[in-house]
Amino acid sequence: MAADKYTVLISEEEIEKRVKQLGEQLSSEYAGKKILLICTLKGAVIFASDLARSIKAPCELGFVKAKSYAGEQTTGSVDISFEDLPDIKGRHIIIAEDIIDTGLTLKKLSEYFLAKEPASMKICALLDKPSRRKADITADYIGFKIEDHFVVGYGLDHNERFRNLPFIAKLEL
Repeated sequence: MAADKYTVLISEEEIEKRVKQLGEQLSSEYAGKKILLICTLKGAVIFASDLARSIKAPCELGFVKAKSYAGEQTTGSVDISFEDLPDIKGRHIIIAEDIIDTGLTLKKLSEYFLAKEPASMKICALLDKPSRRKADITADYIGFKIEDHFVVGYGLDHNERFRNLPFIAKLEL
């Protein structure tokens, strides 16, 4: 059953301000270095796009497709596609993630990327939901910590709906 009711948790203005702050921080910390910003599709595409535009250091984009949800529930497994990803060895990579929930997706991504011998690897997540963590993983950069709500908007979806909302909202299921 498709839900249509939601409550705004984080406004468009708050997101814009925080993403710019993250971009400034990354620009400063990676001054003189080339960044490979790896976007986890589909949820992080809007966040990664805005973040990339806020980074003043040289920045290349890479993409991985990760899926661990069916409807409102995590499946407990993570399907990841690494197609069309540039060589990682010796590169400064930043994983741009929409939300850290259980942490299973990022744990699997981190293990994969670390095995490819990057010069450095950091995680930048728009949202962090620590109460749901199952894997021992933390982000180096966090936009916002949130309570245990099912959220949509700014790239996050419910069955492919609501990605285009310009804010983060709690979905009333």
